[in-house]
Amino acid sequence: MKNAVIYARFSSHSQNEQSIEGQLKECYAFAERNGYKVIHEYIDRALTGTTDKRPEFLHMIEDSKRKQFQFVVCYQLDRFARNRYDSATYKAKLKKNGVRVLSAKENITDDASGILIEGVLESMAEYYSVELSQKIKRGISISASKNQFFGGSVPFGYNIEDKKYVVNEGEANYVRKIYEMYLGGKTEAEICRYMNEQRILTKAGNNWNRTSLKRILVNRRYLGYYLFQDKEVKDGIPKIIDEDLFEQVQSIYEKSKLARSHKKAKDSYILTTKLFCSMCEHAMTGMSGTSHMGNKHFYYRCTDAKKGCKKKTILKSIIEDAVIADVLLLLNDKVVDDLAKELYSMLQEELKSGNLLRLERLLEDSKKSMENLLTAVMKGKGSDLILNKLQQVELEQKDLQEQIKLEKSGMLDATLPEIRRHIKRFKHLDYTITENRQALVDTFVNKVWLYDEGKAKIRYNVTDFCKTNKGSFYDRMVENIGVEPMTSCLQGRRSSQLS
Repeated sequence: MKNAVIYARFSSHSQNEQSIEGQLKECYAFAERNGYKVIHEYIDRALTGTTDKRPEFLHMIEDSKRKQFQFVVCYQLDRFARNRYDSATYKAKLKKNGVRVLSAKENITDDASGILIEGVLESMAEYYSVELSQKIKRGISISASKNQFFGGSVPFGYNIEDKKYVVNEGEANYVRKIYEMYLGGKTEAEICRYMNEQRILTKAGNNWNRTSLKRILVNRRYLGYYLFQDKEVKDGIPKIIDEDLFEQVQSIYEKSKLARSHKKAKDSYILTTKLFCSMCEHAMTGMSGTSHMGNKHFYYRCTDAKKGCKKKTILKSIIEDAVIADVLLLLNDKVVDDLAKELYSMLQEELKSGNLLRLERLLEDSKKSMENLLTAVMKGKGSDLILNKLQQVELEQKDLQEQIKLEKSGMLDATLPEIRRHIKRFKHLDYTITENRQALVDTFVNKVWLYDEGKAKIRYNVTDFCKTNKGSFYDRMVENIGVEPMTSCLQGRRSSQLS
C-alpha cells in the first residue's frame, strides 16, 4: 500500500472548520477507494491559495524530501494552488521527490487526455480567480454584496460617503493624468517627480514614490470593481479609468516588471523535465556559460554528456521558441472546439451527478424526516425521544448544507463559450513573458525529443481531438528549428499538420 498525505485549506470567513472537515472527508474516501494509506494531514486555515506563504503547505513540500509518501491528495486542484506558475513550480519540486498531486473530486486520468484536462482546469482556476472573479460566482456575503466600505485605506481618487465609494473629481483627474503619462512613456520616477512638484500628496498625506504609484497603476477599483478581501464585483463602485487605457497600462507595466527581473527570467528553463536527447533518451537540462567575449549564453545539454553522449547542445531560446510556435500552430479552431466540448461535458457531468447529487438527495430525505417529526409533535407526541431526534435531524441538515455549499464552491460552473474563449486565450498571450510560456508548455506538451540537423519530435497531451486512439499521445515532427526566428514561425513555419 502506497502512502499519501492530505493537504486542505480554507481562505476566508465564508469558509470554516466544517469546510475543512468536508475536504478531509472526501480526501480520505478518495484515498480508501484507491488503496492509499494516509499518514499525515497538512491544513492551512484562513489562508488564500493565491500566495505560497502557507506554513503547512511549505512544511509538506519540505517533508516530501524524506520520501515517506508518494501522493498528495487535495479536495480539488485549486486547493493546492490557484496560481498556474506556482502550481507548476511546486508540482515540479514534489515530482523530483517522487510525489504526485491528486484531486479527490476531479476525475483526472493518467493518459494524455487526463494530463491535458488537468492543465486546462488549473489554468482556468487561475483565470477565473484573477480575471472572472470565480469567488463572486460562489456567492458573496450579504454585507459585502452591498458594495460598502469596511475600513482600511481609501484609494486615491475616491472619498467615502455613507459607507459608499464616491469619486473625488480633483484626485480622479490626477489618476487619469498618471495613466496618460505612463502610457505616453514617462518613467515611474518622472511621474512621482511631477506629482510632488504639483504638491499633490498621496491619500496618506505623503510624497509620491514607486510604491504609492504602483497602487495607482494596478488598482482594479479604477475600472469600477468593488474589492473586498478576495472578492470582486464589477460595476460595484464608480469607474475612473476606461478598460482600454487600463489594459494598455497593464501591458506596459508587466513588460517593465519583466525587464527589471530580466536576469531571473533568462534563468528559467521552461522545458525542464520535458526535453530529452534522441540519442540516449536521457533528459536535457538547462545550463549557462560565458563566452571569451564576456557574453552569457543559456542552452540545454544532455545530462549524459559527461559520460560520452555526443548530442549537441542547443540554445535555450531556439528550442523553446520552436516549441512555443508549434504549440500555437497545433491550436487550430477544430482542436480548440473539440477540447472545449470535452471539458464542458466533463463539468456538466460533475454538476448533474456524483457527490453533489448524493448530498442533495440526503438533504431532501432529511427534510422529509423533519416534517414527519414536526407532524408528530403537533399531534401531541412530543416525547423526549422525538425531540432529541428532531434536534439530531436539524444538526444533520446543517452539516449537509455545509457539505453542499463546499461542493458547489469547488465546481467550475462555466459555459461552453467561456471555456472556448479561455482556451483561445492561449493563442493571444504575450509569450515574451516566462509565466505564459511555462503555462502553454505545461498544459499541452508532454515530451520533446531533440534530434540533430534542426529536428525535434513533440509529444502532445492531445488525443481523440486529433482522431487518434483515445488515451494515446499525439506526436509530430518539427523541422528547420533555428533556421527562422519565432515571429516567422508563428506566421507559418513548416510543420506536419494535424490529420
